[in-house]
Amino acid sequence: MKPLSEQLSDLADRAKQAEDTVAAAQAKNRAALQSQRERLKSSISAATTRTQADTTAAQEEMQSWWDETRSNIHDRFEELRAKRDEHRAERDLQKAENRADDAELDAADAIDFAAYAIDEAEYAVVDAVIARADADDLVLQQS
Repeated sequence: MKPLSEQLSDLADRAKQAEDTVAAAQAKNRAALQSQRERLKSSISAATTRTQADTTAAQEEMQSWWDETRSNIHDRFEELRAKRDEHRAERDLQKAENRADDAELDAADAIDFAAYAIDEAEYAVVDAVIARADADDLVLQQS
């Protein structure tokens, strides 16, 4: 892009040319008008070509920017998905660890209960043996 001062200078030149064209038209200088028309046609054609080239360059630049932006966004979402999957795996691992800990505690409680039940059963057997011995002693005393 040209500096503003250069653009203003070009604009002034064009304004001068337009002035000359109006003066020629007023003087009805056909040859000057035809010559000016050809210069304008050439200038318009060149400006159209420059505009198309600038537009194409801008479109290519925009497409490049969009492709890069889309790629960056895609990469960022991939990072987020990977982190989410990693956290999910960590949570799944933690859940598995918690389930294993709970199962081990349940097993320990069951063992404690079984030991208690065995103690109760042994107590009941000893109590039954003592009760039988007391009963046998009473039978011997009464006979």
